[in-house]
Amino acid sequence: MDFAKSTRHAKITGDFGEATILYYLSSSGFECARVDHTGIDLIARSARLSRPFGISVKARSRSPGTEHTHLNLYNKDFPKIEAACDAFGCIPYVGLVFDSSDHLRVYVLSLAHLRELVPGGAKVTAWPMSASKIAAYAKDPEIMSIEWQRIASRW
Repeated sequence: MDFAKSTRHAKITGDFGEATILYYLSSSGFECARVDHTGIDLIARSARLSRPFGISVKARSRSPGTEHTHLNLYNKDFPKIEAACDAFGCIPYVGLVFDSSDHLRVYVLSLAHLRELVPGGAKVTAWPMSASKIAAYAKDPEIMSIEWQRIASRW
């Protein structure tokens, strides 16, 4: 089977990740919008919360054999997320979307909680995707998560 992706696949994956998170936030009662601002991609507000979320979305499409590859988050981007959130009165959040041959996994969590879970190195914070970490994320009450199993009968 050929696993070549289109030349625009990275851009399409990013748009898909943002749309996926928007959809699930909206279906959960959040008022939300896609924004074009340095640092954040989405703003979402729930009547249950005092402040909206400013969300930076990172989406990756994983080829077979790379499903458990970590996601690098560049530490130099964190101040941009925080600055945008300060400007809009938002709580800094990240949305992580992983599309692989057999699953689609989505995580939304505060930037502060991400830093607690994955302290990171000097330049990069690597979000692990091992089987044990995936199981732990599903149980963490501070992480909104959704997982779909992909079954394509013919594609």
